[in-house]
Amino acid sequence: MSDSLVVCEVDPELKEKLRQFRFRKETDNAAIIMKVDKDRQMVVLEEEFQNISPEELKTELPERQPRFVVYSYKYVHEDGRVSYPLCFIFSSPVGCKPEQQMMYAGSKNRLVQTAELTKVFEIRTTEDLTEAWLQEKLSFFR
Repeated sequence: MSDSLVVCEVDPELKEKLRQFRFRKETDNAAIIMKVDKDRQMVVLEEEFQNISPEELKTELPERQPRFVVYSYKYVHEDGRVSYPLCFIFSSPVGCKPEQQMMYAGSKNRLVQTAELTKVFEIRTTEDLTEAWLQEKLSFFR
């Protein structure tokens, strides 16, 4: 690994928020948007949303800055079963600063491990974040 790769710690308050989010009882879609606080070199909570569709979520993401999202999504399987997978979405738009890109890329795995997530996806433009895209990604998980 290169010396310039910065791996940010996860804010303890954010760790607790993610733990609570994992065990939430609500059945609507919800999201936690996280960003890197460059000065503290820490991943922190930016915003939380309840009852938000993928299309609404994409409008909350900056078009030129990376963000991490944990998204609880009501997924109806082809056989009619309903599940609520927790998805980790790394929004890494084309055109953001290389330094910023590196901080996010370097911190992604630690955050995924901290949040104990297995459904990890990446988007390169916020336009990619749609219900159809998410359902296609989730269809690979049975």
